[in-house]
Amino acid sequence: MERPSWVDAELYPFEDRWAELDGHGLHYVDEGAGPPLLMLHGNPTWSFTWRGVIEGLRDRYRCIAVDLPGFGLSKQTPAGYGFTPPEHAEVVERLVLELDLKDVTLMVQDWGGPIGFRVATRQPQRFAAFAIGNTWAWPMTGNRGAQVFSRMLGSPLGRRMIERRNLFVERILPGGTRERKLPERIMDMYRGPFPTPESRRPVSVMPKQILGATPWLREIDERLTTVADRPALLVWPTADVAFRDGERRRWESIFPDHRTVLLDGARHYIGEDAPGEIVRAMRDWRT
Repeated sequence: MERPSWVDAELYPFEDRWAELDGHGLHYVDEGAGPPLLMLHGNPTWSFTWRGVIEGLRDRYRCIAVDLPGFGLSKQTPAGYGFTPPEHAEVVERLVLELDLKDVTLMVQDWGGPIGFRVATRQPQRFAAFAIGNTWAWPMTGNRGAQVFSRMLGSPLGRRMIERRNLFVERILPGGTRERKLPERIMDMYRGPFPTPESRRPVSVMPKQILGATPWLREIDERLTTVADRPALLVWPTADVAFRDGERRRWESIFPDHRTVLLDGARHYIGEDAPGEIVRAMRDWRT
């Protein structure tokens, strides 16, 4: 595998790692030493979103940041792969087993939450703690905002806007940050994986799955008790329109041994808005 020419080595100064898993060429970062910190991104980001956290914690953790299939540099996928969250979770689980990760702290945000907790509840003996950003791991059928978002962007028109106009990268991503915009060099790193309508299919699949994956999400929810005795750190943005106090309180009720750190003014993409705050919270949490 070769690093694409659009990758800015100054912004992304990490060694590329690749795992060949059932036809996938899965890209990931593996930096630092210590217990594993497995970092999973959401839509439409990739391991690049965790760059500040990796740089701030690699002296304490072995930071492993994965590009989900179809995202970032993980562009080799087998024929017939549908880019759904259940499929992504199977690939991530394979990587955890391939690397034989143990005593793992899982760090998640957005779709990284259900994907990561699917893996953790299937391999609970390998996970020691959880760093939970704005995410969920249960059916969203009772969340009206999530239902509207899923139906609108999961519709044929919504998918066309994502694939033909790159809506998620050009509008939703910068709109989900504190300043409602990002520098062009950073935007180019998020545009890089998705230069064509066909390459944006992994992004366009996800919104419909918020409701479409309800049975799978229900299974995860039912198994959260298998890891609920582990310590959890919540790093929760105060200005996210997708995940609010209700989701935060639910996580707090699931994990009795929790600490909550509010990311004041941060919006949806916490890796862009608050990497330094996340690093400080992690260092203070498990000293």
